Amino acid sequence: MSNATTSEVKDADRHASVAVSAESHTGKRTWYRTTLFNAFVIGAVGFLAPGLWNAMSSLGAGGAESPYLVNAANALVFGLMGFLCLFGGPISNRIGLTWTLCLGAVGYPIYAAGLYCNNRYGNEWLVMVGAVTCGVSAGLFWASEGAVALGYPESTKRGQYLNIWLWFRTGGPLIGGAIVLGLNHSGAAKHKGKIDPKTYLIFVALQCLAAPVAFLLSPPEKVQRSDGSRVIVKAEPSFRAELKALWNVCKRKDILLLLPVFWAAYFNQYNGNFQVYYFSVRARALIGFVGNFSNLASSQLMSTLLDYKGLPVKRRIEYGFYYVVLLHILSWTYGWVIQEKYTANPPVWDWADARGFVEGFFVLVLWGFSQQALQNWMYYFMASKTDNISELSRFAGVLRGQESFAQAVSFGLNTREWFGGRVPLAVNTILLGLAVVPTWLAVRDHVPVETDKLAAAAYAQNSDEEAGIATQYITPEEKEKLAQGKTAPALVGQQVITQDPDTGQDFRISYLATFLSVE
Repeated sequence: MSNATTSEVKDADRHASVAVSAESHTGKRTWYRTTLFNAFVIGAVGFLAPGLWNAMSSLGAGGAESPYLVNAANALVFGLMGFLCLFGGPISNRIGLTWTLCLGAVGYPIYAAGLYCNNRYGNEWLVMVGAVTCGVSAGLFWASEGAVALGYPESTKRGQYLNIWLWFRTGGPLIGGAIVLGLNHSGAAKHKGKIDPKTYLIFVALQCLAAPVAFLLSPPEKVQRSDGSRVIVKAEPSFRAELKALWNVCKRKDILLLLPVFWAAYFNQYNGNFQVYYFSVRARALIGFVGNFSNLASSQLMSTLLDYKGLPVKRRIEYGFYYVVLLHILSWTYGWVIQEKYTANPPVWDWADARGFVEGFFVLVLWGFSQQALQNWMYYFMASKTDNISELSRFAGVLRGQESFAQAVSFGLNTREWFGGRVPLAVNTILLGLAVVPTWLAVRDHVPVETDKLAAAAYAQNSDEEAGIATQYITPEEKEKLAQGKTAPALVGQQVITQDPDTGQDFRISYLATFLSVE
């Protein structure tokens, strides 16, 4: 068989999700089809919808005087969100990511309107209606947003674009926190209570903009990457087949091993109760604003590590895991010390109480910092399992679905006061401890699916004699296993021969980039 030509390598990429695409888009790229523009679109929707929702949540109990009604509503939000996230992948693969993202934004302003009516008139039913609409929308939103954030960017820029997305989403609470602080900074807000109701009207107006912005998202097949590669789309032919594919994902050993960390990552919703119990209204407003800077810093640090080209991908994932474990040990040890102190003598801190305020504030900062680092790491880890965006939508749905179920249970747990906060803290600490070993096993056995065009192109230019590489045939079943991270180590450092399903022609494909991180 003759050596593979450049065109053969290009054609092979369209039929093997593990191959590195060398196909270039002809002509100049259209700006609104680029991965950067689409990252800004998904970021803008994240800013306006869940970002501003998080701004209200960061006040503690959505800015209410008592946390219990809002915690019950949030339990409903995340319970519904869990189911819709889980099935969001199959839905988005059938109706398209743009429509899924749009539908995923429409429910948020209804929830904010419910909080306004409760704050102003004592109305409770609209809070629960808003919780239903927000839960359904949020499930669709997270399934589509995760697939776009992870699947659209070039593999070498995944951490960078993931950070852009998270910066936008964290920007929502940042701007929202500034609005809240501007409306709730007077001396009258020095005591415990609820925020100014006008705050919610601004949030409702801004969240109504999210759905129209979602229509600016490009379909995956029209995205133009800077390296010329295309977004791989391998949707199933029917909704029933999508559900079967989802079930296959849920049965995978590596996904089952990650379930404990999916639950532990966002189980801590006690931080809202912590603010209501121990801080004045304006102190909560300040925390909601300033606390987001630590989340941004955490996201930046983790994305810098995950995109560091001096290390192979597998090593970045491993070091990220150690870093996250260390952060959680530090933050939860400090949190327990302060909680025990406050349980014995409950304070009500205002920002005028400098020492006491900083002491309690750092509990929330450290919890948020470690939580953000873990989320960045989990998304990157999941994205390195496949380069097929249809599969990524299922991964993102499973991840966010399990996180949502955990948050639903956590909010339900926090609808009452448990022995000064000891019970929710104990449950969260146990979950984090139980997650360490299975997560490490998943990391240890993980084989990242890399699609680094430059490395593959350079590798393909070398002859077999120069590279000293063995060649073997690979079946379609083995290709599927490779995309799922199940391929045997025997393929490392080899070229394989696969076959075009349309023409029957053999193609030689290099796996240097795919396995570079394993060695």
